[in-house]
Amino acid sequence: MKIITKKLITFRAIGYQLLGYGILVFLIVGDEVFDFPYNIFGFPATPINWAEALIEGLYIIALGIFSIYLSLRLLKQIKFLEGFLPICSYCKKIRKENKWEPLEKYMSDHSEALFSHGLCPECAEKYYSESIHRDKTKPS
Repeated sequence: MKIITKKLITFRAIGYQLLGYGILVFLIVGDEVFDFPYNIFGFPATPINWAEALIEGLYIIALGIFSIYLSLRLLKQIKFLEGFLPICSYCKKIRKENKWEPLEKYMSDHSEALFSHGLCPECAEKYYSESIHRDKTKPS
């Protein structure tokens, strides 16, 4: 089983963005330099407009920097649970630095998860069946 770390996810996300913006810059600037419509599709040739290519390229680079900056800020806020957690097979407490703490506390401390407790139908029947059946037989 391959464990994907937060660093690897961040690296991949930013790498894909850089690749995408790099391709856009190449296409915009390359269109002016290599005249793609002329060379690929046989359209009439157009003269190179360096000022237009530079301005459009700078727009894309500025948008890319802004987008990557926002992505990095958002990725820093994401919390990951990585690796193996030593957990008690009976009470489900998690061992952290030779102390055992409830699963809910550990998850709240290490993620944005919030807990709300309830009973599934199987546990309600197993642990509270007498109360449930007694309440059903009481006259209203």
